[in-house]
Amino acid sequence: MVIGVPKEIKNNENRVALTPAGVTELRKHGHTVYVQVNAGEGSGFEDEEYITAGAIMLPTIEDVYGIAEMIMKVKEPIAAEYDLIKQDQLLFTYFHFASSEELTQAMLAKKAVCLAYETVERPDRSLPLLVPMSEVAGRMAVQEGAKYLEKPLKGRGILLGGVPGVKPANVLILGGGIVGTQAAKMAAGLGAHVTIMDVSLARLRYLSDIMPPNVQTMMSNEYNIREMIKVCDLIIGAVLIPGAKAPHLITREMLKQMRPGTVLVDVAVDQGGCIETCSPTTHENPTFIIDGVVHYCVANMPGAVPYTSTLALTNATLPYALQLANKGWQQACLDNQDLKMGLNVVDGKVVYNGVAEAFNLPLTDVSTLLTTEEMA
Repeated sequence: MVIGVPKEIKNNENRVALTPAGVTELRKHGHTVYVQVNAGEGSGFEDEEYITAGAIMLPTIEDVYGIAEMIMKVKEPIAAEYDLIKQDQLLFTYFHFASSEELTQAMLAKKAVCLAYETVERPDRSLPLLVPMSEVAGRMAVQEGAKYLEKPLKGRGILLGGVPGVKPANVLILGGGIVGTQAAKMAAGLGAHVTIMDVSLARLRYLSDIMPPNVQTMMSNEYNIREMIKVCDLIIGAVLIPGAKAPHLITREMLKQMRPGTVLVDVAVDQGGCIETCSPTTHENPTFIIDGVVHYCVANMPGAVPYTSTLALTNATLPYALQLANKGWQQACLDNQDLKMGLNVVDGKVVYNGVAEAFNLPLTDVSTLLTTEEMA
């Protein structure tokens, strides 16, 4: 298969979809890999490393899209890339369709095959390609939240861990999944007083067992959230419904119950956000203030630590990329249910329920498309 790796062009996105090590593995299986010049520069990988690994370097993004059967990316295509995508071209990347009707309609119109990292799902319902970036984002949420609690950055002026004789900050984490767990570990490690909420009592029991003494668990419901936001300094939204829009657990009117300088970090913003007042920001302009509350809503948080993020992402995506390249996407998805769950848009049709529900679009059973493709 011919694989293309373009340079990411989303604002301040420094990650790259494939490391030189990944190129080596794909080349060992007989595949041709084209990489755009400087694609890995932001992550610390030079063109010479890709060339040594066996990649062919191309000067422009147009060249990469024009020649590749499978495009490997990190973030969803942006408007400038729409016209570069070809019919039946396989795009393997994070899409988060449910938060963008424009992107969904564009991919339907292009009749591309869109296989989303975030909905590749194992039988135990774990999300293997979302986990590494969720781990990074969860840890970063606390790092960034602690920074924006500083007074010069319009926060409350509180040190997360406090000092002897002064109480630490109160941190509320909404969601006890990968993001929430990693955030709780980081906040607890810095000495904060942490409350983590989830709707699953089984998950709360597990978290209660593994977390240090300065982390407490609480059932997530509107009453408890309303009570906690009055006394918390940093609130991290870490709720995920795979492939669907995140629910709003904190509404606009709730901001008035928070103390001025409270910091909100919505890690779910690329799925619509679990805080109503959050809208996507960039690393260039990461925050905004509403009702005295600081909102940090960067949609590609791991892009700020691209070396770590790129290595973590490639570790997870490469085994799946090899299956797609070795077998073709149809056979790979027939053979591997994980990959089949990753299909969101195929040949102008929505094949993932969360996307269909988000925009009231007809849902096509992906199995019928796979069978048709194979028989053809």
